[in-house]
Amino acid sequence: MPLLVEDYTWTQTDSMVYINVPLKGAKAGNVDILATDEYLKVHFPPFLFEAFLFEPVNDDRSSAKIGNGVAALALPKITHKLWEQLMIPNNNKEKKKAIRERALLKHQEKVAVESKAKAAKRQEEKKYALRKMMQLEQEERDTIQKMKDDEREKVTAEMEAWKQKQRQKAEEELKLKSQRTSQEKFKPVKKLHEPAIGNKVKVGKQQPASNFPPSGFSALICMFPCVGQRCSDEASKKKAPVDLPAPRSAGNIQVTFTPRVFPTALRESRVPEEEEWLKKQAEARRAVNADLEELKDLKEEEKNPDWLKEKGDKCFATGNYMAAVNAYNLAIKLNRKMPALFSNRAACHLKLRNLHKAIEDSSQALDLLRPPVAANACARARAHVRRGTALCELQLYVEGLHDYQAALTIDPQNEALQADAQRIRQIIQSSAGDPDKE
Repeated sequence: MPLLVEDYTWTQTDSMVYINVPLKGAKAGNVDILATDEYLKVHFPPFLFEAFLFEPVNDDRSSAKIGNGVAALALPKITHKLWEQLMIPNNNKEKKKAIRERALLKHQEKVAVESKAKAAKRQEEKKYALRKMMQLEQEERDTIQKMKDDEREKVTAEMEAWKQKQRQKAEEELKLKSQRTSQEKFKPVKKLHEPAIGNKVKVGKQQPASNFPPSGFSALICMFPCVGQRCSDEASKKKAPVDLPAPRSAGNIQVTFTPRVFPTALRESRVPEEEEWLKKQAEARRAVNADLEELKDLKEEEKNPDWLKEKGDKCFATGNYMAAVNAYNLAIKLNRKMPALFSNRAACHLKLRNLHKAIEDSSQALDLLRPPVAANACARARAHVRRGTALCELQLYVEGLHDYQAALTIDPQNEALQADAQRIRQIIQSSAGDPDKE
């Protein structure tokens, strides 16, 4: 049974009631205060202060402060006047019981309303956060679409400018060609008259005037038979139709090449392993499980493992490793045959110091990267390095060195890998030379 507190003090004004309750050394966290318009309770085990107020107070404006071992309560009065006493008389037990029950009921209702309001506020905050996230994603999509549209317009403008330039160039070439054709038409007439002008005086000195024919053109032919003959030959050539050969008949030449998916030469490649790798890649693209219960609320594009992988890569690049892990997890639930998902998730686990999970994901990626061919060499090297790094972080340097050596076998010219492998060898040698340190 609680001990009632009797050494409280109280003061009043026309509008306020002030009550000070000593806490008997109790901590502030252990004090429970319940107040209504006609009832007040301060409970700090094993003590209890209970007051059935003389008149109603404004519960919504009441306040309580705990400090210096005292609970100071300030209760605004509804009716501004001085009270005769703080509490109602003690002899009316039935009335006190009814007041206590009403106060408890009212307090429960108030707590329920406040909890509902808090739940509604939390729900509204969640909806606001979701709307904000959707708005950001929509803005990102709009920005990407705008970039695509701008690039498309730029390329279209460049194509139109290039076509206009080609049209102008073709018109200039056609104009030059027509000018050359017109000049070639007038060239024979010029050659025909030039010798007559230059040779009239010389011919007159060599031959008597009676030998000149009556016509200047015929005289020109008589004096320069070779020139006249050449001009007549050219005229006959122009008049005679030219027999051009007929166009060649079109034909098709059939050419076949050896189909090669991998860049290596056929004599250097391993055809069965490469065909098996291509078959596994095709099966991985088809093995999409989009019927999961947790994927029903997602959009169609969000059910694409490649889209989720790109989203995880972006989150990883920005340092949001947990979001990247969530994206890779969802993509792996959709398709467990893509080695890049496990390898990238291993990198995230390395950043988050989940070393055992990093080793598991790297091993799973290496299992999916079989058979080893040139097309998956870089992916295998990354998976070996990530598993080796996780093993070295767990101080399993020998096992980690094996993975680094496997990566060096794939990429022997990588200087960074060589330096890391040499550093691990030095750690192993120093540990072997000093067993107490290990």
